[in-house]
Amino acid sequence: MTRIKRGTNKKRSHKKILNLAKGHRGGRSTLFRQANESVLHALMYNYAHNKAKKRDFRRLWNVKINAAARQHGLSYSVFISGLKKNGIDLDRKTLADMAQNEQDGFKQLVEKVKSSLN
Repeated sequence: MTRIKRGTNKKRSHKKILNLAKGHRGGRSTLFRQANESVLHALMYNYAHNKAKKRDFRRLWNVKINAAARQHGLSYSVFISGLKKNGIDLDRKTLADMAQNEQDGFKQLVEKVKSSLN
């Protein structure tokens, strides 16, 4: 029976982890065991924080839309439901950008929603 030597495969897998650990402090960037644990935790934090970032941005967009809609006399919920009734399919990111940078276009949307409410 032939003997299986793991030199190249082991080196490749270790190198992959050590490359991911670049920028970590101390032995966490040079020693495999410490780097492996550090990378595993970093990847878990990365996954969780990417999910949280999506939540945070949606909350921020909602706040911007609400503030702009209230300047024109509508609440956020009434404005969003009015957009849906009119068949205007704009996502919240676009609406928040319009509210901040294109006040005229946002005002036209608000007027359209107000006219459909009456």
